[in-house]
Amino acid sequence: MKRSLLILLVVCLATLGGYAQKSPVDEADMSIGNVPRTGQRVSVQLDNKRVEAAWLKQLNDKFGSKVKNNKGVVTMDGVIIEEIAPTPIRVISKVDATPTGTTVWWSIDLGNAYLAKDKTPVQWKSAEKYLKDFARMMYREDLVSQIAEAERALVASQNNHMAVIEKANTIKKDIEKNKARKIEIQQMLAANAAELQQFNNLIDLNLKEQEAARGDIVNMRVALEAVKDRMNKIE
Repeated sequence: MKRSLLILLVVCLATLGGYAQKSPVDEADMSIGNVPRTGQRVSVQLDNKRVEAAWLKQLNDKFGSKVKNNKGVVTMDGVIIEEIAPTPIRVISKVDATPTGTTVWWSIDLGNAYLAKDKTPVQWKSAEKYLKDFARMMYREDLVSQIAEAERALVASQNNHMAVIEKANTIKKDIEKNKARKIEIQQMLAANAAELQQFNNLIDLNLKEQEAARGDIVNMRVALEAVKDRMNKIE
């Protein structure tokens, strides 16, 4: 079981290493309300609903009531993201499912320009790091979840192992009880055989007593006949 857990953890760590190389951020256009917008997109190889919930939570925890979610399109007006710009900005974001996971896209109005790789390279790098940090956080949480699941599986396996051992101990106890019962039955059979022999001996003795009683009857009849004969001879 420990070996299986070790293998699972190694797989998790290897997966995490793969994740670190699979969080690309690229420039991508998206039409929001029939208006084409240039933005930034990060790919995360995790479940869409889970990533979207985490992204919305992160934004809500930081910006609260300024976060507006309209059918999956998130807008934030006049927010300050220190990691990107020291002045208020406008953000439009959307999370989409892909065949390999999820993409988190956003378009940022910096006030004097829109975030673009060539036009605003400094802010682009900062925003890129923000998205990558989010992706890394998701992967770490996923790994923590996998480790917790592996630990639960280990505990379940250990409990099952202990249950199997306890079952074996119960079977051994039943075997000992069976042996003791066998000895008890053998002793009872021996006592029964002795009792039967005693009954047979009593029957033999009774037959002898019956034979003796029949002899007494014969003797008494002979004596009775002799007395009668003597009585008949009295004149």
